[in-house]
Amino acid sequence: MLKTALRIDEMVESETLAMTRKARELREAGHDVINLSIGEPDFDTPDHIKEAAMQAIRDNHSHYTPVPGYPDFREAIVRKFKRDNGLDYSIQEVIVSTGAKQSLVNLMLAMINPGDEVIIPAPYWVSYPAMVEFAGGVPVILPTTVENDFKPTVEQIAAAITPKTTMFLFSSPCNPSGTVFTESDLLAWAEVFRQHPEMLIVSDEIYEQIQFEGRHISIATLPGFRERTAVVNGLSKGYAMTGWRIGYLAGPAHIVRACEKIQGVFTSGANSIAQKAGIAALDGDQTPSRQMRDRFLLRRDAMLQNLQGIPGLKMNVPPGAFYLFPEVKAYFGKRAGDRLIGNASDLAMYLLEEAHVATVAGDAFGSPDCLRLSYATDEASLARACERIKSALSRLES
Repeated sequence: MLKTALRIDEMVESETLAMTRKARELREAGHDVINLSIGEPDFDTPDHIKEAAMQAIRDNHSHYTPVPGYPDFREAIVRKFKRDNGLDYSIQEVIVSTGAKQSLVNLMLAMINPGDEVIIPAPYWVSYPAMVEFAGGVPVILPTTVENDFKPTVEQIAAAITPKTTMFLFSSPCNPSGTVFTESDLLAWAEVFRQHPEMLIVSDEIYEQIQFEGRHISIATLPGFRERTAVVNGLSKGYAMTGWRIGYLAGPAHIVRACEKIQGVFTSGANSIAQKAGIAALDGDQTPSRQMRDRFLLRRDAMLQNLQGIPGLKMNVPPGAFYLFPEVKAYFGKRAGDRLIGNASDLAMYLLEEAHVATVAGDAFGSPDCLRLSYATDEASLARACERIKSALSRLES
């Protein structure tokens, strides 16, 4: 057998995709599996966006696109930043990619040298450390707890910065915790960051439109931070366009040019039809996005109500995204017959195989005492999932 590269052996498979695959295999075997593992809205793309895509096909937008994206789409992104965030960018400070994931990995490859340290609060999105390592960097993880809403302290951040630190990477609202970093949080962080002007701040704002409390604040709006922040966003979550694969990054022009160089080597420009649909998404009626957000809020509250009475689940109230991230370490060491629950991965597998509910262990997100539960599915399924989880956990004994 021909050998694969060492980097393949060193790369960890996405736990969310792995759990989704296992859930699918059980479903194909005839089991009624409720999937709370996937980070995808269960809504369809709004009609006016689909119509724009069909018109783009009729207009023969079927050729290669510019590497940084169509100018008219980047202009729509510029308008979005101005309208929603109070940020002024030129189209030279914006690049379109095949999803926010590519925007992030472009940035890592463009900005990280071997040995550079990247500070990442945990819990984090599963791919962050892998991306940093792929670029030759060293992830520096800041642990947090449910008691403080999964927020790192200023003291933690300050202590983690070394002469090798080149980047601070976070998401708000956060996947997997649903944490939102408020203006007061960001202002406190900014006092630390100002002492280290060589650090790039990377703000992943893909869940911006799924925020239930207050107004979304980008750290790039703070005085002096537009010039040292890369803002990553996209269409997947807020517009139910996961399969369209459109993300974008805004930041200083020289960083955008560096990302364009990386993207030009590996993939070139993003999908033509999806970009034209993206103009309709950003410039068009935002009502469907607000309605999706409101449905997610109703689901969050129903899930919290259904789960809060379960002994051993320690939960906060997440103000964004579509996840609950309960601490479950009270169940470690318990048994169901001969089955020992040693960690969150064991518990996730127990819930999948015994309750037919797919979740994701917190190890994947840098928080091994937790489970991620997605409520991006219909209300009836969520209610059944909660009952199954409650029943399965009640059968665990010390």
